[in-house]
Amino acid sequence: MKKLVIIGGNGNVGRKLFNGFNEEYQVLVLDHSVEEETSTFQYVDATNYDHLLEKIPTDTDVLINLLKIDTDKAVENVDEFNKMTDVFFKASYYLMLIAQKYNIPRVVFASTNHVTDYYEDNGFSKLGREITTKDYPAPTGLYGVLKIASEHAAFTFSHNTDLSVINIRIGSVPPDEEQAVKKDDRLKRTLLSEKDLVNLFQAAVETDVKYGTYYGVSNNKDKPWDISNAINELGYRPDTSN
Repeated sequence: MKKLVIIGGNGNVGRKLFNGFNEEYQVLVLDHSVEEETSTFQYVDATNYDHLLEKIPTDTDVLINLLKIDTDKAVENVDEFNKMTDVFFKASYYLMLIAQKYNIPRVVFASTNHVTDYYEDNGFSKLGREITTKDYPAPTGLYGVLKIASEHAAFTFSHNTDLSVINIRIGSVPPDEEQAVKKDDRLKRTLLSEKDLVNLFQAAVETDVKYGTYYGVSNNKDKPWDISNAINELGYRPDTSN
């Protein structure tokens, strides 16, 4: 049974993955929001390299990076810039360094659709076709800038070391998807359902692909992002549509 460590896994996406993976994998969640530690949920400060080294088991098979902090501004002040850089770039780099150090074969990085959000409006592509991972990155805010920087760092590791990195540009994963879709028209196009979330990340865990970047969205009508490479290369099988 493979051992997965989900860093930043105590939030909405992490809980969904933990529940979906728990029967097939040995899963450990590390998160700064864990207050009472158990065998499967433990506290970590992911901005502290030494603390990550201490908490990540050396026999881990796959690291899943779900690190996140809330942000709603395109341009942040210096304090927020430093906080976001610590979480979205430095910690991502730390995790790849540790994977290399411990000979952990793979990192799955939760990137974001916001790396190309300039091309999307209310869940519709503005390109006259679906947005692909070959389109030049065009983030409209710092969050997307730091995510694309981590994707590029992942390529550097994959190119220069044995580490495999799979980047998943996640669409929309609301806590209660049925109610959320009724209230938010955009979600009809951008939703990544819980079932498809688990399916896609499991495909990323099990693939033989060494490096790749993929959009994470269900097979919704008028979805803005192309998922053909995730289907063809990873074996992603989306089950849900709007």
